[in-house]
Amino acid sequence: MGEILKSTITGWGKCVPDNVVTNDDMATFIDTSDEWIQQRTGIKERRFSHVNNSDMATVAGLRAIATAGLQPEDIDVVILATCTPDSIVPSAASHVQKKMGCVNAIVYDVNAACAGFLYAMQQAKAFIESGIYKNAVVIGSEHITWLLDWSDRNTAVLFGDGAGAMVVQPSNDESEGEIYSFKNGLSSDKLAILEVPNFGSAMNRFTPYAAAETTWTFDGQEIFKNGIRAMGNASEEAIAASGLTKEDIDLLIPHQANLRIIEGLERNLKLPNAKTLKYVHKYGNTSAASIPTAFVDGIEDGSIKGGETMVITAVGAGLAWGAAAIKLGQRVTPLGETDAALPEFDGTGVDVIQESIDYFVHGKKEIQ
Repeated sequence: MGEILKSTITGWGKCVPDNVVTNDDMATFIDTSDEWIQQRTGIKERRFSHVNNSDMATVAGLRAIATAGLQPEDIDVVILATCTPDSIVPSAASHVQKKMGCVNAIVYDVNAACAGFLYAMQQAKAFIESGIYKNAVVIGSEHITWLLDWSDRNTAVLFGDGAGAMVVQPSNDESEGEIYSFKNGLSSDKLAILEVPNFGSAMNRFTPYAAAETTWTFDGQEIFKNGIRAMGNASEEAIAASGLTKEDIDLLIPHQANLRIIEGLERNLKLPNAKTLKYVHKYGNTSAASIPTAFVDGIEDGSIKGGETMVITAVGAGLAWGAAAIKLGQRVTPLGETDAALPEFDGTGVDVIQESIDYFVHGKKEIQ
């Protein structure tokens, strides 16, 4: 029999734009307030991107590759989890491959909305443990502000842009950690509670302003209830599948959608020894990017020491959901460095979306 391969996380990186938009900034063009937003979501600020999704994904990916001590040409596969790609044809991952210089990698997109990073990580684990590939890069990246209606305060205040990435490689010994198990799935009977309908080939593209008039179906109460239940159940199943108990979990990194959902998950899941990482106040909901960016923040601020057993879990449109149980390696220091960074933006965060504000809020629909 051949060697039984295991997989682990060896690199990590994030890219969040410098364009910070506070709740007070939001209140300058939409009917809201800092108090209203914080009470309902726990969000204090978010980032708006002045560049394309693939640019953020590239920076996060290159930082993860450097942290793992690899070069772009060492990478065998790049999986980009996103629901806001630069383009449909080719894949957004194709743009990322070109910009990162991963010339030897196969690349593709995965769209499971906010749960996309879990789906992509499970595929990376399968690639590594089957022996098909040795070096995988998984990126969660979203330019979700591009998709928003800035006159709708129920959705506009929730989201931000960003990207996070992890490198997955074979694990050679226990000190390097191990990606234990996943429980991913989708409950399409709940599809209608969170949806951007008819955006794609179902759209009548001959309707004036068809793309600009994109609307969201967003049932907050149902998302809250079903999201907590789905993440809790998936987490329990991932823990059980790994042969662990709830007492073994040191760290919980949930999708950073809303502080109330995170706190509801904590009450529901009841992990007695786990620290929950919460960064939603800094970035808002960055969809597929939220888990890997939270992971990097946890390393940077010392919340992650190395060697922890963690659960990551997410829920998103579809209703897609997932969870994984992972043993982290002891190393939390980078093996290499990169100067990859976004270009600077000469303006404020609100300036980034001024054209959209003019359209949605001020009604200047003659915009070309």
